[in-house]
Amino acid sequence: MKRDHLLKYHGSLQVSPCRGPVTEVSAATQHTCTKHLTFPLLSVTLLVSFGSSMLYGYNLAVVNSPAVHIKAFYNATWSQRYGHGLAPGPLTLLYSLTVSIFALGGLVGSLLVGVLVDRYGRNGTLSRSVLFVLMAGGFMGFSRELGSPEMVIIGRSIMGLYSGICLSVVPLYLGEIAPKNLRGFLGLMPSIFICLGVFFAQVLGLPELLGKDRFWPLFLSVVVIPASLQLMLLHCFPESPRYLLIEKNDICEATKALHRFLGTPDVQDVIEEMKEEQRSLSSMEMVSVWQLLRDRSVRWQTLSVVVVNAGMQLSGIDAIWFYTNTIFENAGIPVSQIPYTTVGTGAIEVVAGLIGCFTIEKVGRRPLIITGFCAMGICLAGITVSLLLQTDLPWMRYVSVACVVSIIASFCMGPAGVPFLMTAELFTQSHRPAAYIVGGSINWLCNFTVGFIFPFLQMSAGAFCYLVFCGICLLVALYVYLIIPETKNKTFMEISHIFATRRSFISIPTHLIGMIKLDGYGALESSSLEGLDSSLT
Repeated sequence: MKRDHLLKYHGSLQVSPCRGPVTEVSAATQHTCTKHLTFPLLSVTLLVSFGSSMLYGYNLAVVNSPAVHIKAFYNATWSQRYGHGLAPGPLTLLYSLTVSIFALGGLVGSLLVGVLVDRYGRNGTLSRSVLFVLMAGGFMGFSRELGSPEMVIIGRSIMGLYSGICLSVVPLYLGEIAPKNLRGFLGLMPSIFICLGVFFAQVLGLPELLGKDRFWPLFLSVVVIPASLQLMLLHCFPESPRYLLIEKNDICEATKALHRFLGTPDVQDVIEEMKEEQRSLSSMEMVSVWQLLRDRSVRWQTLSVVVVNAGMQLSGIDAIWFYTNTIFENAGIPVSQIPYTTVGTGAIEVVAGLIGCFTIEKVGRRPLIITGFCAMGICLAGITVSLLLQTDLPWMRYVSVACVVSIIASFCMGPAGVPFLMTAELFTQSHRPAAYIVGGSINWLCNFTVGFIFPFLQMSAGAFCYLVFCGICLLVALYVYLIIPETKNKTFMEISHIFATRRSFISIPTHLIGMIKLDGYGALESSSLEGLDSSLT
């Protein structure tokens, strides 16, 4: 009985990347199991990253450079309406609302993801949500002509709603259409475009381009261009095959979608893998957020999604972006040159994102996210030290600049994109939409919390405020190291079995635990099972 109980959990792990027992897998078999990057896969990844993910990054940074012009517009409009201008306090409050309403809209959008992807599918949700961008662009673009600050705030909230939807649906869609050997590469592509969005906002905000007073409505509404391109072209690509087969039971359309995305007529191994997952979920409907939170069988996956998404925002990256100009100014960079220096940091973000994207399938998810958080923690401590000592040691100002650049690069290489990828990989089809609602909600809540609390934390703690973020980064890295397995080149069912293996460990007799060898991530090796098998018989 003990042997059967253990093999129930561990036997399913002994499978090759295709199917069948793990004995000696030939090179030819490994070659047939490896899917190549096709033009449709690359095209749809670039399209949704350009039309959705990039707009999130763009809207994070777009309100920074025209802040003076937007405040002047608010003040002038108020004066026209009521005969007097706004006091500095209410004016700052109105502008802060313009900035922070984006995060509140994102929170609402993340809560709608489950309903939308269940009703319209992944591709359908991304296509229909573009209408929000067109609406938001219209509000913000015509706000000055109509003398309405309310239109700017409404437009920002609608853009947040769109970003909240897409920040979850894009990695969900890409995670389901990508072969397992390309899931990391394609899954990190949106994070590169988020960095590109920030970079484009910094470039377009320069005084020589759209940074002048008369151009700020256009600067805010230029988002309609990439969104319109996505609206026109996304219908040319199929829906997620996993959604079609597992949720809609449409094998014919799922097969056609696989033919299109994989570029090969032989997709039977992928169909069988999805059918296996469908059979395992045959008695289970799509779970709600409440059911997910109560489901003990996925409690470690759920906790992991909460930790990595919260850690992404609580890592202090938003605080670093907030304080970058001051650090550069203290380092002796002329104020007139700081916008161009900021553009340089944006370029570093893009390069770091590219490095992460092209190395994730070689080094894995764990090394990228653990190294990223550890490097951020060390550099955050370095910023605290440099800020405390720069009065006595002038050269410490350059150390603070180096730490800022290192934090941004470390974040973009791993923590910026891997959490969204992990959310897709740690769950099976029935739990995945609810997991994205949880992860997205935590992400946006922490984003809003940091933006709201950091100025007060900085006033009370001074340079020591960065030690709070340092501790969070190191704790998240430790959690990932101890709890989350490597998911590189594994199917969703194999990842699920790894977590099941960990849960079943408590049922293994104590005198046999020393005979079981883990490969570092919780998956049992064949030799370990053989030793266990002989001991139990």
